[in-house]
Amino acid sequence: MYKSIYLLAVLFVAACNSPSKKVSMIPEKLPNAPIAEKKDSVLTIHEHTRTDPYFWMRLTDAQKNAEQADEQTQKVLDYLNAENKYTKSVLINTEPLQEKLFDEIVGRIKKDDESVPYFSNGYWYYSRFEKGKEYRIHCRKKGTLDAEEEVFFDENERAEGQSYYGLGSLSISKDNKMLAFGEDFVSRRIYTIRFKNLETGEILAEELSNAQAGGAWANDNQTYFYTSKNEVSLLSEKIWRHKLGTEVSKDVMVYHEKDPSFYIGVSKTKSDKYIVIDEDATLVSDYWILDADNPTGEFKQFTPRGTKHQYYIEHFDDKWFITTNHEATNFRLMETPVTATEMSNWKEVIPHREDVLLDEIEVFNGHLVVSERKDALTHLRIINQKTKEEHYLDFGEDVYVAYISTNPEFNTSSLRFGYSSMTTPTSTIDYDMDAKVKVVKKIQEVIGGHNPDEYVTERLWATARDGKKVPMSVVYKKGVAKDGKAPLLLYAYGSYGSTMDPWFSSTRLSLLDRGFVYVLAHIRGSQAMGRHWYDDGKMLNKMNTFNDYIDCSKYLIDNNYTSPEHLYAMGGSAGGLLMGAVANMAPELYNGMVAAVPFVDVVSTMLDETIPLTTNEFDEWGNPKNKEYYDYMLSYSPYDNVAAKAYPNMLITTGLFDSQVQYWEPAKWLAKLRDQKTDDNILIMHTNMEAGHGGASGRFKRYRETALDYAFMLMLEGIDE
Repeated sequence: MYKSIYLLAVLFVAACNSPSKKVSMIPEKLPNAPIAEKKDSVLTIHEHTRTDPYFWMRLTDAQKNAEQADEQTQKVLDYLNAENKYTKSVLINTEPLQEKLFDEIVGRIKKDDESVPYFSNGYWYYSRFEKGKEYRIHCRKKGTLDAEEEVFFDENERAEGQSYYGLGSLSISKDNKMLAFGEDFVSRRIYTIRFKNLETGEILAEELSNAQAGGAWANDNQTYFYTSKNEVSLLSEKIWRHKLGTEVSKDVMVYHEKDPSFYIGVSKTKSDKYIVIDEDATLVSDYWILDADNPTGEFKQFTPRGTKHQYYIEHFDDKWFITTNHEATNFRLMETPVTATEMSNWKEVIPHREDVLLDEIEVFNGHLVVSERKDALTHLRIINQKTKEEHYLDFGEDVYVAYISTNPEFNTSSLRFGYSSMTTPTSTIDYDMDAKVKVVKKIQEVIGGHNPDEYVTERLWATARDGKKVPMSVVYKKGVAKDGKAPLLLYAYGSYGSTMDPWFSSTRLSLLDRGFVYVLAHIRGSQAMGRHWYDDGKMLNKMNTFNDYIDCSKYLIDNNYTSPEHLYAMGGSAGGLLMGAVANMAPELYNGMVAAVPFVDVVSTMLDETIPLTTNEFDEWGNPKNKEYYDYMLSYSPYDNVAAKAYPNMLITTGLFDSQVQYWEPAKWLAKLRDQKTDDNILIMHTNMEAGHGGASGRFKRYRETALDYAFMLMLEGIDE
């Protein structure tokens, strides 16, 4: 049933303190919104029954990819297309604005851009974009940057005629003659690995299908190790050895992970000495190593697999460095001889610290670089391996991002790192660790110009309901009044220990220049404040993630950064779960919400072990086959908690071929919201019928979706220019 839409007009004050044009862009007359058919499916576990009226929307990969749609497939596709048509009709008056936003966003991007070259194994490598092309061109020069350019891989040629193209990885053999590359033409993250002879340009006939993106060359330059996926769950499952020139059917399986809670992969150490099989569950790491000079040898386990032990290994000279959380919540650094890798032989290099997360290391012949996280900021620590003297890099801003960049060579005193802030474009910097001198190699160019002094960045701390201090990174244009009338976009993620850092975004300028305040909330579930911040936002503590976001919203309202009439929420994937939970818990705080590829049907998905990610994530969310976790998940699962109440204006986005969060989760959620909600606010969904979790491929096409998101919020603010 169509619900009439009424939007209260509000006064908007732009950053320049002059009034912007305020209009109603919502069409006066809209067609009826699609109404999904109800067909009750009864789901029972733990003597508890749920009735799901939209379970029928689920399609298998075979149904989606069939040349001719069966009745159910056609029904689902018709429904998704009807929702797309309805979304277009709701946003029809924003189409000129969408086009303007797209042109504006793309217009800031340098069309003929080029990366900073890095040196590896005798060649300088870089990639570039050419004007009018969507994809990267990968190049190298032998020995010196004055040498003749060799274009060894052009993504544009491979993507020609394809609605989607995803390059998974590029891996060059040690003799620099063979290239292995993984490609996905569907957006399901299922890759086919192919081989190119870099001397002749020939792409070999042999193909490794149903594979993970990456792999590793042995030092014979003929043997390639790769990972295959389970064809049902799409989980990485087996490691294979392929010899160039031999039939793929004769490839040798060298490892089979039978525990579906693990992701596995295979790579090569920076030293080129070892092939490493890495296995990761949420709480457990495991490694198997093989001398890269002996590809037909047997892999050896690094140390026996523990039950709750995460660690990372890096080979150097005659030892291994190990970053481990064994008796160290925030991790510590250990080392062990290459001849004795079991844990009993590990010796401490950097001890555990309660207030500092040891995040990452980069090893050089004379130096060790440690990336640490404290108070939601990254610090780079330089240690001289011989003298043990150490120092930290100084970045000169209160809110910033710093990260270790591409450093493939051991024998150098030069560290390449990246730096950015919410007002400062990203810089690529080479730092001489002995002389302590920085050389800026490149600053991200914003076409049309960008003056950081025109913007303000702040670090705020909201007090959560349990007393924890939650950091927020804020940016806005100078002149925005803190009178509660400014539109504000609050973005967060809050899962998997993944920390959203305060990056610069030229795309975001389209909101800032229209008077928006942008806030990044570093809520629990990330590792912004250390490993405990993650542990305190998952499993039976997951509700802290949602409470933190709501409490950050209230802080921003109470301190007049915005008001409920102008506050907008955004999150994607597990951040879409955040959106769904918050919409149920505190809908009155938000005027609008954008939920991208949202994970919202938590209970049903975590009960279905045929879906990618499910089994690997029992230690993230819990296993609902255990009643304690079932009851807890049920208490926050967005789909299960939709109720007859008023919800904010909402835009939901998804992709038909999404392998991470299946399209039917947002589709079912939308249908249930439309059936239950009591308000007249906008509720629309856009499904990309040709893409998956990451949206459209290509350099510029993805910004069509960004323009859609922005236009939705600007429409609600009555801003049409």
